[in-house]
Amino acid sequence: MALFTLLLSLGAKALLLLLVFLVVAFLAYCMYIKHIHMKYDHIPGPPRASFLFGHSTTFLNIMKKDGIVHDKMLEWAEIYGPVYRLNALHVVSLCVTCPEATKEILMSPKYRKDKLIYRRLFNLFGQRFFGNGLVTAQDHELWYKQRRIMDPAFSSLYLRGLMGTFNERAEKLMDKLADAADDNAEANMLQLVNCVTLDVIAKVAFGMDLDLLKNSSPFPKAINTCLKGMMYYVRDAFFQLNPKNRSFINEVRDACRLLRKTGAELIHQRKVAMQNGEDVPKDILTQIIKTAATEENMTEEDEEFMLDNFVTFFIAGQETTANQLGFCIMELGRHPEILQKVKKEVDDVIGMKQDLNYDDLGKLVYLSQVLKETLRIYPTAPGTSRDLPEDLVINGVQIPGGANCFFSSYVCGRMEKFFKDPLTFDPDRFHPDAPKPYYCYYPFALGPRSCLGQNFAQMEAKVVMAKLLQRFDFTLVPGQTFDILDTGTLRPKGGVVCSVRHRK
Repeated sequence: MALFTLLLSLGAKALLLLLVFLVVAFLAYCMYIKHIHMKYDHIPGPPRASFLFGHSTTFLNIMKKDGIVHDKMLEWAEIYGPVYRLNALHVVSLCVTCPEATKEILMSPKYRKDKLIYRRLFNLFGQRFFGNGLVTAQDHELWYKQRRIMDPAFSSLYLRGLMGTFNERAEKLMDKLADAADDNAEANMLQLVNCVTLDVIAKVAFGMDLDLLKNSSPFPKAINTCLKGMMYYVRDAFFQLNPKNRSFINEVRDACRLLRKTGAELIHQRKVAMQNGEDVPKDILTQIIKTAATEENMTEEDEEFMLDNFVTFFIAGQETTANQLGFCIMELGRHPEILQKVKKEVDDVIGMKQDLNYDDLGKLVYLSQVLKETLRIYPTAPGTSRDLPEDLVINGVQIPGGANCFFSSYVCGRMEKFFKDPLTFDPDRFHPDAPKPYYCYYPFALGPRSCLGQNFAQMEAKVVMAKLLQRFDFTLVPGQTFDILDTGTLRPKGGVVCSVRHRK
């Protein structure tokens, strides 16, 4: 109403001038889009759904139907080859499955993270989210300073010391499953492992005792809300303009504020305790604060980075591992012969022992293969992207600088040219004597920006799976879906509902 009143006060002439300006600006923008099309249209790619919005409307229609956009990208990769073009407004993205280009770009620090996507993850709908943390920092020096601070907390020596917590929290899950077995009750395995992985990251990283298998907490819902909001914020440029989405947007902002407020309180309390000489947990937060104190020129912005990384670890350190465990249980339930083989290995390695030690994990070779094969078919963080600052040739195609490249472990992991019968779950692909995949398997990304927590995540997953296989028989409840739910990360849509029995 205020805008309408203002326009009336401008008078008809001024209003006409404004409309002419808007039309001219729109036409100029359309001409710029046409220029971009001419610059990149020699690169193979599917027909655009529209001149203005390019392929984005195709992806939005898939999202509205709860589909997987990565399946469409896989389809196009099979049709258009190892590098193909996608358009959205004036932005060009290149989907790359060429191993040589994957190696060159992901292994080099000169190709920075895609500013379009990762800047959007700085905040969600105006509320600071991942900020400039390890995942989103585009400047190499800024990222490297943070990585230097974080590295000691994820060293092999430090991770060995976490085995006690991994065992303790996994035991709580075993107790919960024992109750389900005694009561002949069905167990939603995804929900349960979500509780465990969030318990673990909260405890070993920040000294928080959530005990989510017994207690309610606002954090699981906040994480889910942030992830769902992240998906729409990154993929749908017009999501905020729809008044129907206002309520959900406010929920996302509240969830972001909850996580950051919690992190700020924990960091402040820990710093005060350390300054007062109090005993503090030997967790990742303490390690980070100690290492940061040795850095020169720590600023208020560096303090904000610590908070950014709190949110990053709190979400990424829980969500992806839980989804991997859920998919792993689902596939073992669908393949009894593989289930029996991995059970035998667990029996041979740990027998009746209640707690696993670090050396046990290295002996669980076949279980490692099962977990790797799970991530091949179901990479829970399905892709990463980089900017191309200069011209490049990919698979014989001249690529002008200025575009961004998207690398999808989901797409590569499901391509016949890289993995024979790609939809067949076969852990022997990762047998120690099998040929190593050549830059077509990267569920934790590759190169200097690969996931800092991948060893942490796989240790945790091994402990949980080994205890589950040691103690229980489980079968999938008939009739459930085996579809994938895309919430930015990938998770089992049906929750992986199982009947659980004590092993004799």
